[in-house]
Amino acid sequence: MTSQPDTATPGVHTWNIDDLPALQFDPLLAKLLAEEPVARIRLPYFSDHEAWLVTRYEDVKLVTSDPRFSREELVDRTVTSMLSEPVASKLALGYADPPYHTKLRKVINKAFTGRHMKRLRPMAEQTAGELLDAVERHGPPADLMELLHKPFPLAVIGDLLGVPREDRARVAPWTDTILSSTADPAASRAARAEVRAYIVELLRSRSGAKGEESEDLAGVLAQACDEGEITEDVAVSLATIIMVSAAHAVRYNSANMVYMLLTHPEHLARLRARPELLPQAVDELLRHIPHRNGVGLARIATEDVEVGGVLIRQGEAVYASYLTANRDPEVFENPEVLDFDREALSHLSFGHGPHHCMGAMMARMESEVMLSGLLTRFPGLRLAEPPEKTVFQSSGTIRGPQSLLVTW
Repeated sequence: MTSQPDTATPGVHTWNIDDLPALQFDPLLAKLLAEEPVARIRLPYFSDHEAWLVTRYEDVKLVTSDPRFSREELVDRTVTSMLSEPVASKLALGYADPPYHTKLRKVINKAFTGRHMKRLRPMAEQTAGELLDAVERHGPPADLMELLHKPFPLAVIGDLLGVPREDRARVAPWTDTILSSTADPAASRAARAEVRAYIVELLRSRSGAKGEESEDLAGVLAQACDEGEITEDVAVSLATIIMVSAAHAVRYNSANMVYMLLTHPEHLARLRARPELLPQAVDELLRHIPHRNGVGLARIATEDVEVGGVLIRQGEAVYASYLTANRDPEVFENPEVLDFDREALSHLSFGHGPHHCMGAMMARMESEVMLSGLLTRFPGLRLAEPPEKTVFQSSGTIRGPQSLLVTW
């Protein structure tokens, strides 16, 4: 990713979202963190507009938690962006502000408690075991993206939502089409319609459910509809975005972790020798790996606010970089170093404030289950080709391998 000086407006960085090699950290982000932590930027779309970018840990926490910075105000507003399409409606969780956002989170969080994660883990371990059996039967070289990282998160999300196992093969192609950057628009619309129809049917089947069926996400959402907390349209929207986006993120984040370990043999050997380090190692991998391109969604200042000694005016757009916050030397000693002994990790890989990822606990669990299974089952696991031969997906918001060929 590159930045060119903007000759029309001095001090504004025009940020071209170019593909970087493998998991290289964006040099522009590193430069801004060190030299200009509150900067003006222009992104590829709507580049006749400008926005602020904050990169320091404390500034990122402020912008993402202070109610004076609004997601709802993005709706119907033109903001320089990585996206070619305007943002969604106010009904969408990602673009909502409290108290509406708080209401939706309260409903959904009932399916993401520690107790429910404990219920999900044995199911995830069973699925991982079955998929690793298939990897072993396939024999080397094997593409872990196709055989593990792609099907596993979809299966876990299916278990969370309450999709019967016999329906997985039916649901998977729809989500793959929706997530594909190369899918025909008509095919994508058809897949979205199929997903919506399926989720409507699933939620209606859970109406009045008792016992375990009332505890999965479909049961939680159905109960909220029954009690008038949310409408069916909102419930379907929430279930769809969780099913599609969560699977997409974990697919590539977990594959990035495997790639990182297989290209850092000293860390891999340490993890094999001390498997009890796995939860801590997963958190450090989450902090260290630049798992996305560019930045996510902006926020709009609803009044004048000073951030990092810079005055941001009412109505101006502000982006926050979690990637640079995780590399802030004021918070993390030797932040460029991958260190499994790093303690009390308070990284921001799952966000911060009201929009902190509700699936953080589940994503950690999924990564632990996959890594533990791979390390236990394949003690000789290694890349089947030189690291530079691994092709990473291009022009995506999430970074990760297109394929991950391994041998053992």
